[in-house]
Amino acid sequence: MSNDINNHKTLPPILSVGALSRRSGIAISAIHFYEREGLLRSTRNAVGHRRYSRASLRILAIIKAGQRAGIPLASIRHALGPAVSGDALGQDEWQRISEGWRADLEERIRTLELVRDRLSGCIRCGCLSHEACRMFNPGDTAAADGPGAKGLEVQHFGPDSAG
Repeated sequence: MSNDINNHKTLPPILSVGALSRRSGIAISAIHFYEREGLLRSTRNAVGHRRYSRASLRILAIIKAGQRAGIPLASIRHALGPAVSGDALGQDEWQRISEGWRADLEERIRTLELVRDRLSGCIRCGCLSHEACRMFNPGDTAAADGPGAKGLEVQHFGPDSAG
């Protein structure tokens, strides 16, 4: 007499790199890369094969979410903190990580919107090839601000400023 609970197959608490790859949808080579970069930890079994805790699935999901948002791996590693050692990440830890990324993501969104909205106009690059360039950057006054296209930088032009 067996019940559904005993017959229900689940992943074991310790996963091979292949099982982790299949379950996470992340290539084995990427898993090895994340481990080399200090984002993930494994142990070794008696014959030297890597073994990962189930908590690694959540870590990989957070890494992918961070990457999709453009968060650098160094920031992801820092945010993961003690979880890299294999500790489970609960809701509180995920809340801490996501709140920590919020300001950076808001800044990235503002920058992307600025680039989108200003790319076809004067971006204060110094070329002075358009009528708008001569109006918003007369005589290449942006050169005094240093190199680069100053019209694409949030600190020089806020969302409400012209040019």
